[in-house]
Amino acid sequence: MVKAKKRFGQHFLNNEEIAESIAMAAVAPSGKILEVGPGQGVLTKYLLGRKEQLRIVELDKDLIPILEKTFEGFAPNIIQGDFLKMELDDVYGEESFSIVGNFPYNISTQILFKAIEWREYVPELVGMFQKEVAKRVVSPPGSKVYGVTSVLIQAYFDCEYLFSVGPENFLPPPKVQSGVIRLTRKKNYELPCDEVTFKRLVKMSFGQRRKMLRNTLRGEFSPEELQTDFFRKRPEELSVEDFIHITKLKNEKK
Repeated sequence: MVKAKKRFGQHFLNNEEIAESIAMAAVAPSGKILEVGPGQGVLTKYLLGRKEQLRIVELDKDLIPILEKTFEGFAPNIIQGDFLKMELDDVYGEESFSIVGNFPYNISTQILFKAIEWREYVPELVGMFQKEVAKRVVSPPGSKVYGVTSVLIQAYFDCEYLFSVGPENFLPPPKVQSGVIRLTRKKNYELPCDEVTFKRLVKMSFGQRRKMLRNTLRGEFSPEELQTDFFRKRPEELSVEDFIHITKLKNEKK
């Protein structure tokens, strides 16, 4: 048994039933899966059992020999490296694949944004997150935890909370609850507005989330526009479509 390393955010899942549930939650529409952070392979076993084409990426060099020994003959499909620094050519080239994993909590949000970056090739993501992050991703407008991450992920993916997982299912047990979510890419995953402006306005709006948009977006729109009822709302009241609307309005001014 390899000791978990804090610098990698490692908490090894040791509940077989939960591992199988995560594996079965992945639809894998392309027939290809990339597992991120396999650890010692408890989830890998069930992903291999699905008979999909599987590749795994693990940053911790000490775990590679264990994975190679556990899954004999699988070594060519084991990638030692940092998922966040990978290019598409390192995975399946320009072929679509699902991302699945018990993700290290210290980079889980970055993994989500990598999925956005690669969304043309990633129709699905299924994974374990800190419950707080998982709830934030799937939360609807009006929720206390609805924020920048919620809007940016939901702009491109339909998000579903699957189930919660307690600390006792890991070694070592984390100090937080965990949650498994599934993201399914939307049919229209290119926004009908300028994406750079969209992202900027979302972040600016939530920068002071208790203030109305007419205060947080002052300088972006005319005084006349800011006096309309729409700009009297607070950011957590706005849907993805509402943020697209104000992005279009901003771009029309150019």
